Amino acid sequence: MNIVCLDLEGVLVPEIWIAFAEESGIPELKRTTRDEPDYDKLMKWRIGILKEHGLGLKEIQDTIAKIDPMPGAKEFLDELRSLTQVIIISDTFSQFAGPLMKKLGYPTIFCNTLEVAENGEITGFKMRCEQSKLTTVKALQSIGYDTIASGDSHNDLGMILNSKAGFLFRSTDAIKAEYPQLPAYETYEELMGAIKKAIAE
Repeated sequence: MNIVCLDLEGVLVPEIWIAFAEESGIPELKRTTRDEPDYDKLMKWRIGILKEHGLGLKEIQDTIAKIDPMPGAKEFLDELRSLTQVIIISDTFSQFAGPLMKKLGYPTIFCNTLEVAENGEITGFKMRCEQSKLTTVKALQSIGYDTIASGDSHNDLGMILNSKAGFLFRSTDAIKAEYPQLPAYETYEELMGAIKKAIAE
């Protein structure tokens, strides 16, 4: 029994925080898990910047409404879901992911939750569990699934390295150089071919 575990941002949709950095004119917000491996530290830093600029959930959701999945992402996901079970495992938040899941045809996503004040200020965040991606693939394995995982960032490495098959997708040169043993792909066609081969094994 196989189950494919995919990262969301950078794999199926553009990075939300980069889009918001461009929209809001705050270049510091372009920092992502590709640059900062410590997600807790990264999110606390982001929340501090939002507070400093008086920006809240509504402003980010307005940006997300304009984001479309990457070209070919929905078709890739549709084909994959016709072959096997697929779960998107993301460190994003349910308040961000909703509109994007609609555009992707409502795949299953496991993600986290933002703590939001009545005035819309983002005051904190609640992670679903520690090391959410690694913990999730281990839990899936414990109930009889072989996991096949793909992602682009530091926070995806746990699930990629601990799966039956794992692939980097549109990752950074630094991550690719650090993990030369991981196959790295740039197109959905290549990734689909690798996943199909892993399913058949």
